[in-house]
Amino acid sequence: MTDVEEHAKEGSLDLAKKLADEEEGIGRLPTGASKYVIPTIAVIWSFFQLSIASWLILDSVFIRAIHLGFALLIVYLNYPLLKKPRLGLKFLSVTDRIPVFDYMVALIAAFSAIYIVIDFGGIMGRIGSPITRDVVIGLTLTVLLLEASRRVIGPALSVIAIAFCAYSFLGPYMPDFIAFKGVSLGRFIGQMTMSTEGIYGIPLDVSATIVFLFVLFGAMLDKAGAGRYFIQLALSLLGGFKGGPAKAAVLGSGLTGLVSGSSIANIVTTGTFTIPLMKKVGYPPTKAAAVEVAASTDGQIAPPIMGAAAFIIAEYVNVPYIAVIKAAAIPAFASYAALLYITHIEASKLGLRGIPRAELPRFFKTLIGGAHYLIPILLLLYELVVVRHSPELAAFHAIWVIAAIMLVQNPVKAYLNKESIGAAFKEGVVDIFSALAAGGRNMVSVALATAAAGIIVGVVAMGLGGLITQIIDTLSGGNIYLLLIITAFASLVIGMGLPTTATYIVMASLTAPAIVQIGALYDFVVPLMAAHLFCFYFGILADDTPPVGLAAYAAAAIAKSDPIPTGIQGFMYDIRTAILPFMFIFNTDLILHNIDSWPAGLLIFAMACLGNFAFASATQGWLVAKNRFYEIPLLLCVTFVLMRPDAIAHWLGVAHDKRFWMYPLGLAVFALTYLLQRPRRPKVAAPATA
Repeated sequence: MTDVEEHAKEGSLDLAKKLADEEEGIGRLPTGASKYVIPTIAVIWSFFQLSIASWLILDSVFIRAIHLGFALLIVYLNYPLLKKPRLGLKFLSVTDRIPVFDYMVALIAAFSAIYIVIDFGGIMGRIGSPITRDVVIGLTLTVLLLEASRRVIGPALSVIAIAFCAYSFLGPYMPDFIAFKGVSLGRFIGQMTMSTEGIYGIPLDVSATIVFLFVLFGAMLDKAGAGRYFIQLALSLLGGFKGGPAKAAVLGSGLTGLVSGSSIANIVTTGTFTIPLMKKVGYPPTKAAAVEVAASTDGQIAPPIMGAAAFIIAEYVNVPYIAVIKAAAIPAFASYAALLYITHIEASKLGLRGIPRAELPRFFKTLIGGAHYLIPILLLLYELVVVRHSPELAAFHAIWVIAAIMLVQNPVKAYLNKESIGAAFKEGVVDIFSALAAGGRNMVSVALATAAAGIIVGVVAMGLGGLITQIIDTLSGGNIYLLLIITAFASLVIGMGLPTTATYIVMASLTAPAIVQIGALYDFVVPLMAAHLFCFYFGILADDTPPVGLAAYAAAAIAKSDPIPTGIQGFMYDIRTAILPFMFIFNTDLILHNIDSWPAGLLIFAMACLGNFAFASATQGWLVAKNRFYEIPLLLCVTFVLMRPDAIAHWLGVAHDKRFWMYPLGLAVFALTYLLQRPRRPKVAAPATA
């Protein structure tokens, strides 16, 4: 490799790392004594969150306020006001130190967040009639929260929140179609900063009590080395198959995504290893990056954690957490199965083989070598699914187990290698504190997204909800299909500038109730769970939607491909995920609504996978050979029959409880298409080498 090529490679990896750092809350890198300030606050925040999950009992409002106070404190110390110097005010953009001005703003922001704790008794006694002090501090909190959101997340969420705030005051002056009676300043401040119906609402509560612990758990797993273990395990298992590195990327990213809520961090963790391997065996750079984008993005839909959304959905829909996992399981795993199938299609198109087994790590040796990483994950699943402990208690137990592993694994390695055990033990302690600091940093964007989105939720709760339903009903003309398309498009557009969690909260507040209510007006029953998952899925898909999708930029930087074509290719792969929400809105069997039988659930899952395979073949132009024009309708027909057997049964006059008997029809058409293409199968190329 030439010096120029080496420099270009380092530059690409630097860009990907920069995007990951921004996603993980690393803004300033101060020198001197001040470099310990932000990590120390983040570690204290982590200890606070671990305390309330175990022994410290506080009022929920106190927990939410302190949680937000920590987040605001870190933001104003960690992110400068401006990214580049302007108007000669260099101190507003410095990254090598923390200016006194930012210390002052950080303390004011943190104080405004915990003001409700300091004067809790007084505030509870004057809800609805705030005094001047309440108004001043409430406005300060609102403004500084929106500014903090702009610094960390970008301007989109702040602009949307400001528009809603302005609308709450200017409603009476709007055209009749969107006119709103409006609110007073006192009512606005009371709703937003003195109650649990605004900033301190349900989303922030979920962030403070549950999400933090899962983000911390993911940070500790990553620091312990589990991310690389997952990739090695996936490669040892799948690397020898056709297009093996791509299949390993899908499985490895899926495993990492189970405990990571960040698609960009997932890409940087797994993509730096899998993308070069995919290119090595023959995948073009754009497709190698796109596979990683699709795999890492969809990690957020994979139970049991699903980023932060699984817990917020449970609160909004008012169901146990396990019910969300049950509903999300089939669509998520069917989506991942279809992505594995797409990598197989791409390898078939390109005539690729897998990596020779001799060049791959051995499966059982790899599995056993890192089996200790599986212990906390299996414990977490056991407590969530079998024992049915609360998510926060399950995460707390998993955290202390992974902490114990981090303390022990380095001394054990040092003993086996005859190295210093004391130094290895010290390294383990440093890794734990580093993970605690990373957990706090990683949570900043989630805490601010949930708090800022709470402003929008609060405005809607002040009386806009019914008006929004009327507006959406008018725009869609009462057509449920058009309503869903409008919702999907709005989620994609809003999600381009927002984190997934914020996109879901905004869209769930605006459109999920409308989907249910408008459907009911026209005698179409939509379960609330289906409506919320619909909003969530399209919020996730915005992560790789051009032209903004940052996940595509991170993967393209590693693959040295053009980000826009990478994003387009990744979105083409994710079309298989985009059809699932439309299917489970109309066929609630896919979210196991009123399905309590394991055999029925497994049958639905198998047919959903095959239906998604058929759709992937139709959209990717290949089954076992290149599609001919008349084979595409056959494949789409298979998709519809296997995912909507209820509709086929209705058209044929078959009773609803006999709908599963429609599956053989879809399977027969799939078999026919396969037989039509089989004579045209291309010959397999020689084995690739790594």
